[in-house]
Amino acid sequence: MKCPNCGFNADETARFCPRCGTLLESARDFILATTPIVPGYRVKRVLGVVTGLSPRTRGVGGRFVAGLQSMVGGEISAFTSEIEKARAEAIERMKAKAISMGANAVIGVDIETSDLYASIVLVSATGTAVILEPEEPEHR
Repeated sequence: MKCPNCGFNADETARFCPRCGTLLESARDFILATTPIVPGYRVKRVLGVVTGLSPRTRGVGGRFVAGLQSMVGGEISAFTSEIEKARAEAIERMKAKAISMGANAVIGVDIETSDLYASIVLVSATGTAVILEPEEPEHR
């Protein structure tokens, strides 16, 4: 994991940066949000746009099964699982890019699909890599 303070690439299990001592955010604590804000947190620093892409296609067997299912109507399960895999892969790629930049969150996440060629579907996940910190409670 990249230290957000000094940029040192620390071991994924480290809680503190070995170089500067900064408390490191664990990838398990990583926040993904479709919203531009996360309640209870404030954006400390915007690091930039990150994108993860996953192009997918079904093999001949999958297209055959899908063809049979389309004759009957309803959900084409042969494609559903591939789209789900592509979505998860695109999100993980986006998250990995954000972590490599030192982010502990991606906000404004948008997931889109596109047809590229023949039966190739592209799933893209795009968002803004940021460093979030908890808001200070208001004193009354």
